[in-house]
Parts: sequence; C-alpha cells; structure tokens
Amino acid sequence: MKKVQEHINEKLKNDPGFKERHSLMLQKLEVGKQIIGYRIKHNLTQKQLADELGITQQYISKIEEGNFSTLDAVGHVLFQMGYRLILKVEPNKAIPESAYTSTEWGKIEKIVAEKGKTYKTAKRAKKHIQSL
Repeated sequence: MKKVQEHINEKLKNDPGFKERHSLMLQKLEVGKQIIGYRIKHNLTQKQLADELGITQQYISKIEEGNFSTLDAVGHVLFQMGYRLILKVEPNKAIPESAYTSTEWGKIEKIVAEKGKTYKTAKRAKKHIQSL
C-alpha cells in the first residue's frame, strides 16, 4: 500500500492540474505561516489579532489554515498587519505560450489602463479589443 506522500509525489509528477492546485495550496499556507509568525512575534492570540483588525477569530483561523478564496480580504488583513500581498502571474509551462500577439497584448494593456472600464460579458470585452 502506498504512503500518502508517495501518492502525492506521483500525482505531482503526472498531473499538471494537480501540480498547480498543490502549488496554490502551498502559497496559501505560506500566507497562514506569516500570520502565525506575526501573532507569535507580537504575543497575540487569534482572538486578540482579530479584535485589533476588526474581523472574526474564525476568519483568522481560516486564513492560517490556507482556507480562503478572495485575495482582497486577505490582502486587507495583511495590509493592516504591516505586510503586503504580492500576486505574481507567470507562464504555465504545461500550456503552450499565449495565443495573444504582442499587438493584442498592447490593446489589452490599453484597455486595462482605462480606469473604470468594465464589461458585462467576455463577448463585449473581445469586441472592444478588436475595435482598437
């Protein structure tokens, strides 16, 4: 019978999707470690930190466990603690290079730079990109 770690190692080796999810979970746990380290350094319980930040102890617990899905809320918590959240996007080696040309990326960057520009559907966004 395989040990759990052997099974994980096999999945990491053979399943790119699993590898990506595993990597994301490790990053989430790193955020949790930072909050735990902050609490230890400042001699705070989860409840005390939560009270200082105006959130619930349960939410601190979830973040420490890597159990969160929104970056806005976690970023705000970290900001109040004197940290910043850095989101990094890099190419996925398991997927071929981007289908966008440099001209299309230029158009996309121009759209992103337009403050307050939002689209109700992806179709409208694509139409706008094509019109530039």
